[in-house]
Amino acid sequence: MNRSCFLSLAALLLAALSAHAQNFGFGDPTATKQERVTAELVAAVTAAAPGQPFQAAVKLVHAKDCHTYGKVLPAGVVGKPTKLTWTLPEGWQSEELSWPPTHKVPSTDGAISEGYDGTVYLPVKITPPASAAVGSKAELKVKVNALVCDPQSCMPFIKEVALTIDVSAAPVPNAATAEAFGNAPAAEKKNPDTPPAVTPSAETKPAVTPPPSVETKPATATPAPASATASAGAAKAALPTLPFPLLTLYAFIGGLILNVMPCVFPVLGIKVTSVVQQAGSDRRKVVLHGLTYTIGILLSFWALGAVAIVFHKGWGYLLQLPAFNFCLAAFFLVFALNMAGLFEIGTSVIGVGSELQAKSGLGGSFFSGLLATAVATPCSAPFLGTALGATLALPASQSMLIFTLIGLGLASPFLLLSVFPVLLSALPRPGAWMESFKQGMSFLLFGTVGFMLYVLTTQIEGLPLMFSFLSLSIIALGCWIYGRWALPHKPARTQNVARLLTLLALAGGLWAGWPNVSAKRVHAEDAAPAKDSDALHWETWSPEKVAALRASKQPVYIDFTASWCFTCQVNKRVYSDAGLRALFKQHKVATLKADWSDENETIRLALEALGKRAVPVNVLYIPGVEEPFILDELLTVSNVTAALKKLEK
Repeated sequence: MNRSCFLSLAALLLAALSAHAQNFGFGDPTATKQERVTAELVAAVTAAAPGQPFQAAVKLVHAKDCHTYGKVLPAGVVGKPTKLTWTLPEGWQSEELSWPPTHKVPSTDGAISEGYDGTVYLPVKITPPASAAVGSKAELKVKVNALVCDPQSCMPFIKEVALTIDVSAAPVPNAATAEAFGNAPAAEKKNPDTPPAVTPSAETKPAVTPPPSVETKPATATPAPASATASAGAAKAALPTLPFPLLTLYAFIGGLILNVMPCVFPVLGIKVTSVVQQAGSDRRKVVLHGLTYTIGILLSFWALGAVAIVFHKGWGYLLQLPAFNFCLAAFFLVFALNMAGLFEIGTSVIGVGSELQAKSGLGGSFFSGLLATAVATPCSAPFLGTALGATLALPASQSMLIFTLIGLGLASPFLLLSVFPVLLSALPRPGAWMESFKQGMSFLLFGTVGFMLYVLTTQIEGLPLMFSFLSLSIIALGCWIYGRWALPHKPARTQNVARLLTLLALAGGLWAGWPNVSAKRVHAEDAAPAKDSDALHWETWSPEKVAALRASKQPVYIDFTASWCFTCQVNKRVYSDAGLRALFKQHKVATLKADWSDENETIRLALEALGKRAVPVNVLYIPGVEEPFILDELLTVSNVTAALKKLEK
């Protein structure tokens, strides 16, 4: 391959990489682009007094025409509830307060939704411990997990903000936030039935009414719960946000690059040569063949575009479903492994269409265009994926234009060679470089898989998320089996067994990794207590807390765990058993979690005192018994039940 051809291919590859970098949000870092929403943690005081509660709030400032959603989605509203996860110093407590009411806001595709826009304060009551040292400082942190939408698309918004509060003998009001908190920063000085005073405006939504009854809960790392029935989705999170003219350029370039794929390029020169030989010196016939070939490609892409548009109109919000995003990640992974050379697909399509594309006359050129689209599909996922994503955020007319330009990009070399057959001599020879080019393009798809998994992390968590990740390895195993043994030269029995194992691996991977949203609600022990009376409430472990609970003759159950511990994650499944949770409630067992995900010397010493050096460790302190009962490492409903039954003796 000569230098000019190499440079041309390199330029096309860089353009494709640029397109995907833009779609994944890695555009020009110097570009000035207004944030859709910003978050800030504010408080009614600059200094808090030991034991005296005060109000704080997450301040969200939305850009023009942007909105987020409330704590609970009203009936009929499709979106994602906003979730706040608080991380406070040891002994500090947070209590959820009522949020401002949502109101009608313009949403995507001209729809009307309900949420927040402008500036809004999401309040909470913070109570320092009575033992807080005067003169010390405390850092309050909150993680905001929301979905921000404008009229075109929606994107997840995840950000942690922090605020440092001084501890003094008496609370010091914060003059800068006095208006937002109604000049009454100390929560205990207000009637709990009276809402905080605030002057509402077009830009500022009022701070909200605290609940009539106040119940203090331990609050280190305690998130405000989202609606249990809400869809945990990052709606349209993977959609491109490029300017439409730039998206059309990338669509054409993407179609053009398909011509250098091993499944398309070798046929290109042969087909043009055949057409020239058929038409002889009649240049008009040669051009007509090129146009017919182009029509065949365009009809194929128009059909794909129509399917995509119908898909959007019927199920445009499927990207809010964790299961759908998991399937997309698995789909892109299979195609990425194919492009990387792990296995081959598309050869049967080429065989079926070979007789059609070999026909003489205009019919042969037309079917060659159809076949080019069919055999290019396994190679085109990076570009068709972007185009399909665009159709979910664009009007139907613009979506069809995107698919038309991809088709024109694929057809343009054949059409150009039909008009100027002399250019055939400039084509590089097919060779090993084409396979290397295809494999290099696979990394764009692996990046797409990574991005879809990122979207999934905003929708599910804990054990279901881990199983979704691990199941992709099972799907990849199926692809490897197919590529290793389902080969044409292998015996028929070997091929059939390989195909069967491949199907089992694909089905098993999808089954094992299928996101279970209800499981997320059960296993998210870090969440605030659910509304159900039987839900377990996990408090943060500390030696002092254990000592205080044991001194009050209360049973204590401690889960020494870590996010990197696989067995720990599997153990969590037992807490979904209703009968087991009822036993915890019946015996009034305090449940504490000692999270060893990060280095913690106190937890290490506590484990050594129990004769352990690793997690998981689950112990039950029984009133009147000095030594704790240590459960088996692998928990089951039966062995945890047996441990709790010891409280009845």
